[in-house]
Amino acid sequence: MTARAVIVGAAETTGHGRIPTLSALGLAADASLNALLDAGLTTRHIDGVATGYLSPTELAWYLGIKPAWFDSTSIGGSSWLSHVRHAAAAIEAGLCSTVLIAHGESGRSFQGMPNYNMGERQSLSQQFDAPYGWTGGAAIFGLPILRYMRDFGVTEEQLAMVAVVQREWAARNRRAIHKQPITVADVLSSPMIAYPLRRLMCCLVTDGGGALVLTRADRAGDLPQRPIYLLGSGEASESYLTGVAQVGDPLRPQFVRRSAELAFSSARIGRGEVNHLMIYDAFAHTPIFGLEGLGFVDYGEGAPFIAERHTAPGGALPMNTNGGGLNYAHSGSYGMFLMQESIRQLRGTADAQLPDVAISLCHAWGGYFSACATLILGNRLP
Repeated sequence: MTARAVIVGAAETTGHGRIPTLSALGLAADASLNALLDAGLTTRHIDGVATGYLSPTELAWYLGIKPAWFDSTSIGGSSWLSHVRHAAAAIEAGLCSTVLIAHGESGRSFQGMPNYNMGERQSLSQQFDAPYGWTGGAAIFGLPILRYMRDFGVTEEQLAMVAVVQREWAARNRRAIHKQPITVADVLSSPMIAYPLRRLMCCLVTDGGGALVLTRADRAGDLPQRPIYLLGSGEASESYLTGVAQVGDPLRPQFVRRSAELAFSSARIGRGEVNHLMIYDAFAHTPIFGLEGLGFVDYGEGAPFIAERHTAPGGALPMNTNGGGLNYAHSGSYGMFLMQESIRQLRGTADAQLPDVAISLCHAWGGYFSACATLILGNRLP
């Protein structure tokens, strides 16, 4: 296959954690300038801008960019993976030549953030979810794991192992917020948030962001970074923002499988060719659902697969090597951070660098199990 779009710049905000001095727009701009520096480009080279939650036209104006193409897709944490897919299509169609994709979110300090709520009074969320108290992330997103544990016999100890394994990866990462090793006993003794999810099974709440620069593959040779190819991509949706109950089978979510099949068919590779995985871990159970939905293991096998350390350091299928949203950073929408770690692994610059990584798969959720997007990235064409 011939990839028309490549990632030539990638960077995160200068710091993350608590940054009350920068608004969401300021965080997006900081990440954007860092990514442009990484790419060896300036704002003069950008003719396409994409961002979620924030307005792409506002970010463009703030940076002095006059785009010919923009994308404001906002479907939760998977938004930025969808932006990459859309930007690659726009570049291939000739609508633009160089796209900046930016994410900035003041998830902890809440400076300059949009007004998040469960929707207007007439929305589906306000009519059918909020009246029953179904409004918290752990309560909504965690509901399927109860059915999963009952049907597949998964234990709380196996669920806790997800957090334990990802902390092992975080211990190798300088920028990870949580690095101290933990045990299954530590996880199970942490405060209960929404059964069975305890605090150490829940993602961080941070400020931060990141940005990417995509351009035509034929331009990559003139730029300083090794190009990262978009080999395949997919996206799909099955319900509205909080509509976990509207997913046909939450234990075998077909929108996840559709996104995966689109990505693998467009990349023309098999699952056995993937060296590295990044799966959105808003909570400890979401990597389990990702492994199964993406087709790396059968339904019901994800929890024991992780508990048996196949995704841990030294395992056959390394996953979430930055420590994940549980430990590295999580500004509220984590998709951008997934891609940043995949790119670092493919460039050979990650703190927890793996040997011979050629293909990395990123998968993110949008909303509370309502949408998703999947990218297959490579540092060379297959």
